Amino acid sequence: MQKINGYPKEEAEQLIRWIEEGKNKGKTLTSLFSEYGKAHGRAGGSVRNYYYRLLKTPTGEAKRLLEGRGLHAEEVVPFTAEEREEMLRGILLERSKGLSVRRAISNVCHGDERKMLRYQNKYRNMLRKQPEEVRAAAQRLGVSVEESRRPSRLLERRLQQEIDALYSRLAVSLREENERLREALRKLEEENDILRRAASPKRGA
Repeated sequence: MQKINGYPKEEAEQLIRWIEEGKNKGKTLTSLFSEYGKAHGRAGGSVRNYYYRLLKTPTGEAKRLLEGRGLHAEEVVPFTAEEREEMLRGILLERSKGLSVRRAISNVCHGDERKMLRYQNKYRNMLRKQPEEVRAAAQRLGVSVEESRRPSRLLERRLQQEIDALYSRLAVSLREENERLREALRKLEEENDILRRAASPKRGA
C-alpha cells in the first residue's frame, strides 16, 4: 500500500480534499481537524500534526498532492522568552498547590480557551523536549511539583486528549459565531432591500 508521510495515499488525498472544501466554506483549520478526526477515528491533534508535516514536505507525492490547492498553515505566533517564563511561572505555582495540569492552565488563563490551547500545546512540548528548562524554572521559583506516578506516555496521552477537547469546543464556538454573523447579515440585507424599495420612485408618479 502506497503511503504519503505515513498515511495511506487514499486517506491523504481524502484529508486534503476535506480541508480544501472546508476552507472554501469558510471553516477554520481547527474545526476541520476536529471534525475529520471524529469522522475517521483519529485524534484531532494527530490530524493537525500530519497536515503541517505534509505542508513541510516539498517533494514527491506530498508536493504533487498539494500543487495548485493554495493550502497553507495558519500563522503561529511564537512565544517570546518573557511569555514563556510567565507561562511556566503561572503553571508551576498552580501545580505546586496539588492541581492537575489542566486545572493549573485553566486558572492561569482564567478560562480563556484559546489561550489555554496555546499554553497546553507549549507546555506539553516543553515537558517532552525541554524538561530541564521546566525544572530550572521550578527551582528559581522555589517550588516542588509532585510528580504523578502514572507512566509518562499515559500523561502525554491525557494531555493530548485535553488539547483535542479544547479544539472541539473552539470549533463549536466558532461555528456558532459564524451562524450568528450570517443571521445578522441576512437581516441587514433584508433591511437594505426594504430601504431600496422605499426610496425608489413609484411608477406613474
